[in-house]
Amino acid sequence: MKPEIIKISQISPDQSVVCLLEKDQIPETIRLSKTEKEYALKQLRAEKKMVFINSYFKCTYLVKVKEGAGIFKKKEEIRKAASGMKKLIKDNNHTELVITSDRVYKEAVEDFAEGLLLSFYSFDKYKTKDDEDDKSSYPSKLLLHADLGKTDLKWMNDITDAVYRVRDLINEPVNHLNTAALASEIRKTGNDGGFKVEVLNKGKIEALKMGGLLAVNKGSVDPPAFCILEWRPAKPVNRKPIILVGKGIVYDTGGLNIKTENYMSQMKSDMAGAATVTGVFYTIARNRIPLHLIGLIPITDNRPGGNAYAQGDIITMFNKMTVEVGNTDAEGRLILADAISYASKYKPELIISIATLTGSAAMTFSNQAIAMMTNADRKYISLLEECGNLVYERVAELPFWEEYGEMIKSSVADLRNIGGREAGAITAGKFLERFTEFPLIHLDIAGTGILKKDDHYRIKDGPGSGVRLLSSFLKQLAAGYKKMN
Repeated sequence: MKPEIIKISQISPDQSVVCLLEKDQIPETIRLSKTEKEYALKQLRAEKKMVFINSYFKCTYLVKVKEGAGIFKKKEEIRKAASGMKKLIKDNNHTELVITSDRVYKEAVEDFAEGLLLSFYSFDKYKTKDDEDDKSSYPSKLLLHADLGKTDLKWMNDITDAVYRVRDLINEPVNHLNTAALASEIRKTGNDGGFKVEVLNKGKIEALKMGGLLAVNKGSVDPPAFCILEWRPAKPVNRKPIILVGKGIVYDTGGLNIKTENYMSQMKSDMAGAATVTGVFYTIARNRIPLHLIGLIPITDNRPGGNAYAQGDIITMFNKMTVEVGNTDAEGRLILADAISYASKYKPELIISIATLTGSAAMTFSNQAIAMMTNADRKYISLLEECGNLVYERVAELPFWEEYGEMIKSSVADLRNIGGREAGAITAGKFLERFTEFPLIHLDIAGTGILKKDDHYRIKDGPGSGVRLLSSFLKQLAAGYKKMN
């Protein structure tokens, strides 16, 4: 359960407090005895990053913020500091915990709280017994003593809620979250968030002739689904909608090109892109951001059973293009391509696709950056990069030159669904680009969306990569349009 976030105007003497400091000075609001204060100052001057004082009736945590670092790096270091303190905070078993700051930048308290909230997450839904050796718990309330407006507090609450929801979806095993269950969860999130969700069944998908989605689904016992999400405020600031497309492969065995055990172990998370799009819609709709958004989420698993599609098959896609199957484990781009070409009916301003798509992206950037390929206007890219730095879900742009498109040419069809081993992330992006005439930003989160171990507050069990990035991007994009109008 995520702690409740509450703004407070003053700190009581008996409350446990985290205080962020940039100078070796302790504010009067942090009530320490003379001995405690002398000890704390001595430790801070000795370059201790964190000083902990147990006064028996309360705990005080003094966190030294590094001076001189750039603002983006400083914000991230504060989130990481919060994550590093989660065990100590849990061991002290606070019911509530105050977070305050002194002479640090304005959003420092929010950043620390965000780092804590995202670190507290755990997926223990299926545990039937509590750990008898662990009787402590995280605070049920975080009390923010800061210059924080209602809209900022709501945004923080909703975006962390969204990350929790996304992580829950990513962590569900496929025997509990198959295609129908994921579509149902997306619809439920729409009801909770206030956006519309339409779910197309197999019959409608066949009528639309979405050949990519239908081909990938051929080896499954469960029918596919295609979810259409819409957030349309009363007075949107954009004339043409922005479209988010998320990959919804609820489990990827690789199909007939079956994965080995090491590569298959985390494939319940191959629908992270779909979960991310759902989380972004939840945040934007809950905060009534005045942008018209459409979300397109194709859903299936990729199995080698029954009449599974095979290497050498030629598929006719939604937009009538033909694709030669070079590898059945390159399935994500096939279902995304149908969704991206379907997006053209809306005549969008911009299409953003997000997916755990290629091992190439993970090998190139590890877990440090989201691989980005784009043909969109630089104003979008600049804003996306700025938001990536702000929330530290950084994007790294790969070249998108026409020559890379030569690598996916087929001798028997319009395209092949893979190129060679080289430039795998880029050729996957070039494949998607062929299915729309509208501006496209493709985000490959294979490296950041599925982690092998915790990366501070980015939890191994479904980090929720892209939720904070795209939510911030859309919020700032809407603010920019407002200024123009």
